[in-house]
Amino acid sequence: MRDDPVATTVSRTRIRYSVDLLYDVFVPTDFIFSVHAAETSHQRVIAELVTLNPPVGFVVEREPAAGNRLLRARTDGGRFTVGYSAHVEVTHHMADPASVVAGPISELPAGVLRYLWPSRYCQTDHVQAMAWREFGNMDAGFAQAQAVTEWVRARIRFQVGSSGTSTSALETYNQGAGVCRDFAHLTIAMLRALNYPTRFVTGVDYGADPALGPPDFHSYAEAFIGDRWWLFDATGISPLTGLIRIGTGRDAADVAFATMFGRCSSNMPLVSFVADEDPAAGVTLPSHPTLAVSTAAA
Repeated sequence: MRDDPVATTVSRTRIRYSVDLLYDVFVPTDFIFSVHAAETSHQRVIAELVTLNPPVGFVVEREPAAGNRLLRARTDGGRFTVGYSAHVEVTHHMADPASVVAGPISELPAGVLRYLWPSRYCQTDHVQAMAWREFGNMDAGFAQAQAVTEWVRARIRFQVGSSGTSTSALETYNQGAGVCRDFAHLTIAMLRALNYPTRFVTGVDYGADPALGPPDFHSYAEAFIGDRWWLFDATGISPLTGLIRIGTGRDAADVAFATMFGRCSSNMPLVSFVADEDPAAGVTLPSHPTLAVSTAAA
């Protein structure tokens, strides 16, 4: 897709979020956390703070595959709390959906090709026939990808506790229920089956209905169409411009918010948000746009 000054626009949001994690650690344990806001050309971290109790040493490293920022720490045992807070600005590239068209696979950048293939939770090969039966009569582009997203939303019921950490896209389809990661996995599997490089994104989402439960981490899909990545969230529970990127990967196996190497127990994460509004600076509150939304170029 070519950038057209008539068909494209830019918006900015600024959101403050905090995450608090609590563990009871029974043996010396290493932790890898993925809670830091991503730093990209479209997402800027204005300020951030890490607080560990007890105050053990830690490092924050950027892994090379997707650029995710990982917090690494080790504690010998006892109660361990991890706090992270950030003030983040996101720039949204938005376009007329009709102008977002797909090119041939031969023109895809090499860096996106790994998101075409099946992965642990996204069994593209198992849903390929269904994907082409349902959507093969549509032209390749944003409208086809959005139709897949709406199809997933219509068939899967959002139900906390209906799935586990090992639930796959195919199991979600068969069960007809799941949480955000399950919606994302099924969307990804279907879009990859239609030849869209599609990846799994974790983050936090400002603006979800409080009736769905307390704020939590969120997951959604991102498909490469034309010359950039476009956001698709089959849950529809929050505005696309209210999403803050944390981690990006092939599926949830790549971007768990916490990985423990030892024996410990944990409580539910505590997540909170505040959105800024500053019209004079061009900063708006998150909303549900009618345009296609991208927060990542090629």
